[in-house]
Amino acid sequence: MSLTRRRFLTIASAACLVSPARAGQAYHWTGTALGAKAQIVLDHPDAPRLAQQAMAEIDRLEDIFSLYRPASQIARLNAQGALEAPSFELLECLTTARLVHRASDGAFDPTVQPLWTVLAEARQAGRAPDAADIAKARARLGFDTVDIDSGQVTLGQGQALTLNGIAQGYIADRVTALLRRAGVRDVLVDTGEIVALGTAPGQAGWPVRIKGDPRERLLSGRALATSSPKGMMLDPQSGQGHILDPRAETPGPARVRQVSVSADSAALADALSTALSATNERWQAQAVLSKVKGARLESYIPESRF
Repeated sequence: MSLTRRRFLTIASAACLVSPARAGQAYHWTGTALGAKAQIVLDHPDAPRLAQQAMAEIDRLEDIFSLYRPASQIARLNAQGALEAPSFELLECLTTARLVHRASDGAFDPTVQPLWTVLAEARQAGRAPDAADIAKARARLGFDTVDIDSGQVTLGQGQALTLNGIAQGYIADRVTALLRRAGVRDVLVDTGEIVALGTAPGQAGWPVRIKGDPRERLLSGRALATSSPKGMMLDPQSGQGHILDPRAETPGPARVRQVSVSADSAALADALSTALSATNERWQAQAVLSKVKGARLESYIPESRF
């Protein structure tokens, strides 16, 4: 699976939403980012330069987090079991991941990668995953055994990490920070996880909607992330989607179809929405979020709603 589990990236300045005529004057860039179709729309005197800086930042961060770039920091960490002199960005992302791991009692666990690989390879081969392979992969789980230090990150025996459930949000945070440093005050960054900075014209925030929920929300100075466990199926026979509950002994279907969380950062919202995909009831999701300052459940749609 690529770093992104969504299909579209948009960075839009508030000014470009003033009117169709004004939008036509805005700078438009289209291409690919995070392995997905991308669009940047900015009404800013330095728009071309800002767009290129944003894309360069995304590319730089993929060199840290992408499992599909052999020279990325996460790929080298998985291959070698340790990574010396990890970047600040990797350390910061891992620190947030550990916070969510502990708040969710292990439901969010980046060491789930070996188990994910077993299920993905079985799906690609058109067969059910082997029980012995699942047991072997589960024996390697445990994010608390990963040593995170500014000088070196070290994995436990046979472990491998995936940050796919948090890195996309983290990248949205970093792109937003880049634009803020450049003087952009009103912008919506959407990499599948949304960060709203400032406001849309004439409004108190940025209007956003969540699929399956008709209510419009105004987002400002806040991030929003949504996870859908069955957005991709890893084991159709058991009903296992692409977001795994590392605590489950055997793969199985999620009880929640979609969950959305808002927080002070997109990385935090992303990781929390991933973790809450393993809950069975709304109250369980609320209990996890009560441990994380500033986090809020925006939408919880059980499987029965679809």
